Amino acid sequence: MENNQHQKHTKEIYNYAISSLLEKAAYYGLRAIAVLYMIGETLKMENREALTIYGWFTASLVFSGIVGAIFGDLLIGNKKAILIGGVMQAIGAFVLCIPSLTGLYTGLFFVIVGSGFFTPNITSNFGKLYLKRTRLLDSGFTLLYSATNIGAFLGILVLGYLGEKYGYNIGFAFAGILMLISLIPILSSKEVILENDQKCEEFPLGKRVFSILVTCIIVGLFWGLYQMSNIRIFDLQLQLRELSTSDIPSYFWESINSVFVLPISLIMYVLWTYFYSSQFFKLLLGFVFGATSLGILYLIPEAPTEEHTITYLVSIIFLGIAEVHIAPIIHSVLTKYSNPKYLAILISLSFLPTRLIYVIFGLFNEPVQEYPLLGVKFGIKWMTVIGVLLIGLVIWAKRSNKK
Repeated sequence: MENNQHQKHTKEIYNYAISSLLEKAAYYGLRAIAVLYMIGETLKMENREALTIYGWFTASLVFSGIVGAIFGDLLIGNKKAILIGGVMQAIGAFVLCIPSLTGLYTGLFFVIVGSGFFTPNITSNFGKLYLKRTRLLDSGFTLLYSATNIGAFLGILVLGYLGEKYGYNIGFAFAGILMLISLIPILSSKEVILENDQKCEEFPLGKRVFSILVTCIIVGLFWGLYQMSNIRIFDLQLQLRELSTSDIPSYFWESINSVFVLPISLIMYVLWTYFYSSQFFKLLLGFVFGATSLGILYLIPEAPTEEHTITYLVSIIFLGIAEVHIAPIIHSVLTKYSNPKYLAILISLSFLPTRLIYVIFGLFNEPVQEYPLLGVKFGIKWMTVIGVLLIGLVIWAKRSNKK
């Protein structure tokens, strides 16, 4: 009986992972070709206008996620919200096939609302599968993160190819079909039903609130520092790509982050299944690897030679390790310390600190763009400082768990 329940639980986990992979393939592939479609022969927009629309599109996802989470947690249930979100995104993708501004705006609207319903609710339902196995939360969310990255990687390649080879309408239509296929695993999954007042573990309210707030701020700071350093990373990527005399394919450079993050996340998924360490310790390691990555990056001169390619790739590998220690862990913390009845809402709200930090750090974009090494130096300094603070947090968490 116990073995049968374990098999059902494992099947549910993989159903959600496969659904997320397919949906993200469609979603990120659609995003990849949307701007090219807007500036192409059909709509003939200026680059600035297309990028402005794209900016509004990505910004709106934060607010649509909050709306979708409220519907999922309080009104219709998470599973129905996922299904509605997938169908709405599919409708949006098909509407984008209409070659007009009306088709563009209507299609993007459906994709925004649909993504807001789909993403926080599927993440929430996935987390609830681990309510009685909290030691596997990090491993589970790393699997989901791997699926998301694989989907994004494949979606950008496949839909980008279809859009350029056969026309963007074909790309949008294929994205819509993928969205609908992504719902099949959800249809075969059971609704996650919570017991009355069920929580992952019993923690004092103060500790729960503190852990969630601190984690959201720390993760937001990581992505803000990552953003500032990314200008230098992208600049080096372009320079080294031009200098390269080897047969490294262009798609390798364009998706270099995913090339390393995917195997790293799969390795961590297996490792964390068998070896447990606290979420705060993983966040600490994320900042340690992040600071190390930027330190290696800082060693590369402003005018690199081809010999610096290996140094650059080592830096990207360390940054990938840092990312895997940061990105999935926030969802583990939210699932572990929150009331699962409102988990989707909390997941959607967790993006707000990151967005706010992005806006604050964006005020320094002009000097960083002029002197890219400035962003790297800033990132090294503050990742080190936050890492030191996290050592104290890890010690506090260890002591409080013993009480």
